[in-house]
Amino acid sequence: MTEEVPIMGKVIVGATVSVDGFIADENDNVGPLFEWYGNGDVATTMGDPDRVFHVSAASAEYIRSTSGNVRAAVIGRHLFDITNGWHGVPAAGDHVFVVTHQPPTNWGFPDAPFTFVTDGVPSAIAQAQAYAGDGDVSVTSGDIGRQALEAGLVDEVHLSVAPVILGSGKRFFGSSSLPQQLLENPRTIEGDRALHLIYAVRPS
Repeated sequence: MTEEVPIMGKVIVGATVSVDGFIADENDNVGPLFEWYGNGDVATTMGDPDRVFHVSAASAEYIRSTSGNVRAAVIGRHLFDITNGWHGVPAAGDHVFVVTHQPPTNWGFPDAPFTFVTDGVPSAIAQAQAYAGDGDVSVTSGDIGRQALEAGLVDEVHLSVAPVILGSGKRFFGSSSLPQQLLENPRTIEGDRALHLIYAVRPS
């Protein structure tokens, strides 16, 4: 009798990005990158039911199809700090795993569904997958996403490309370089002020 292998969801790295590859400027301001979240007439949400976006029909379908199965998210301490952990409400999924060297000691939401992981990105993703089961895991872009991709833990890369050139800022895959890696041809969804690209990671 063979042991059944549990069905796991996908691990997805994604973000809105400028044409020149930045997810924010040097001061973490997103500026016009997020314009597409509010320029349509279709109301939709991700993880937080009180955070409603109004997007085009195509972008709404993209959000539903990509975030609807997300059960857990993995983020870095920097994003946690600049958002204050979204005041204890996950922006995507039901539980957030925060990669950090030192968990906060005085955060105002101790009962929030957040787990602070001190032993690295692979551990955080493994814990998120265990929580998510057959649901997907969303991994933030930047250095956390780069480490996940470099470790061979990513199934898909999602970019919502906004029609803006920032010139400088925080890069989609962080400050360090990655080894060359091939992705599959993208699935494309053309929204208003965003072109959504979904790349499956080609097994190495």
